[in-house]
Amino acid sequence: MAYEYKTKRMVEFADTDMAGILHFSNYFRFMESVEHAFFRSLGLSVHPHSQTGIWGWARGEAECRYERPLRYEETVDLHLRVAAKGSKSITYEVTFVLDGERVAFGSMTVICVARGEEPGTLRSMTIPAEVADLIDVAPTDGD
Repeated sequence: MAYEYKTKRMVEFADTDMAGILHFSNYFRFMESVEHAFFRSLGLSVHPHSQTGIWGWARGEAECRYERPLRYEETVDLHLRVAAKGSKSITYEVTFVLDGERVAFGSMTVICVARGEEPGTLRSMTIPAEVADLIDVAPTDGD
């Protein structure tokens, strides 16, 4: 079972502010992009259509600590780890590394959801077995 994924991403001009620094909000987009790549690496989609309908992942919580700015055209290493997994949610930790130095650290908890009974509503659901069986919690330091 998988519990981590690593990829690289270049800071594009559209990701930056007027000073050429990665805008704080785009760290969350980078975290989401590594989450999607993690799912694709497992042969999954974060927005699947199945016989039981459309379901996906709502954000329950997200945070990021910035330790050094990322700038236009820098390529950052993104390391996603599964920190926790419940019956209906997954918590990821994402470390941003540039030239061997940690420059930011974020986490997000995603909740498995389906469309609710009322239009425009969502309801939490148990993570489907075909997903849950592929994802495990990363070992902690010392394991």
